[in-house]
Amino acid sequence: MRYGQIEGTDLVVLDQRFKPLFAGYVRVERLWTGARWSEGPAWFAAGRYLVWSDIPNNRMMRYDETSGHVSVFRTPSNNSNGNTVDNQGRLVTCEHLTRRVTRTEFDGSIAVLADKWKGKRLNSPNDVVVKSDDSIWFTDPSYGIDSDNEGDPAPREIEGCHVYRIDPKSGEVERVIDDMVRPNGLAFSPDEKLLYVADTGATHQENGPLHIRRFTVAQNGKSLKGGAIFAESSAGLFDGFRVDCKGRVWTSTATEGVHCYDPDGTLIGKVLIPEIVANVTFGGAKRNRLFICGTTSLYSVMLMTNGSKLG
Repeated sequence: MRYGQIEGTDLVVLDQRFKPLFAGYVRVERLWTGARWSEGPAWFAAGRYLVWSDIPNNRMMRYDETSGHVSVFRTPSNNSNGNTVDNQGRLVTCEHLTRRVTRTEFDGSIAVLADKWKGKRLNSPNDVVVKSDDSIWFTDPSYGIDSDNEGDPAPREIEGCHVYRIDPKSGEVERVIDDMVRPNGLAFSPDEKLLYVADTGATHQENGPLHIRRFTVAQNGKSLKGGAIFAESSAGLFDGFRVDCKGRVWTSTATEGVHCYDPDGTLIGKVLIPEIVANVTFGGAKRNRLFICGTTSLYSVMLMTNGSKLG
């Protein structure tokens, strides 16, 4: 049942489970505008700032919560896309141009974590998450090598687009999902027993996938089982998303901003944004501020729930 838009806000309640997730006075805020395609937000708690990518402009931006000031964090950025924060507080980045996953060390140097699988260059790593055991999981569609808009055109060296895991001890890159068309956003459930992965294959395949699949993490913590469809998008493509402390999935959409799904798969509410949304993350002092990367702008909304983890 549709309960309607809350008076004076950009929040739409589709199920009463959504209503307690925000205060009645809450408004969506536009914090900054001036990007071409915003992506990959990551929150750094110690400095109270957000880093995100502006892919076609080949730069990363930085929002300072203490002052509201926005500045360029890194340029050039190798057409960076997805970002996250590891368990030690370091920046982990997917780079389209160099077709690699990197980590920015505390001294500012950049370490390459993955650029090949079985001796072949990756396509263009897209989004990334870090598990509590320090393993790094990333998606590798080919958007960065399809054209020169987000990287450089190049042929694939690996057949297909897959999801990979970087072992925290050996650094070995292992393929963990091989049956997706264009794997994109990904996130673990709070207990890390589930992995959600978006497939945006409809961008390149007629009647292709525009859904999120849910996998069960095996007892060894390294492999996956299952992969049933968790949610089918009703508003264009899903892209990046994050999970809150109760297991709800907050996901970007192409035409309606952000959709919120209960862990049972029910779409319970929407955060309307007047642009295509590519990704979101939780931040703020209590991880109760949802930062939203619209196409040209950075938005946020305060919630009465918290992100499951940093990143």
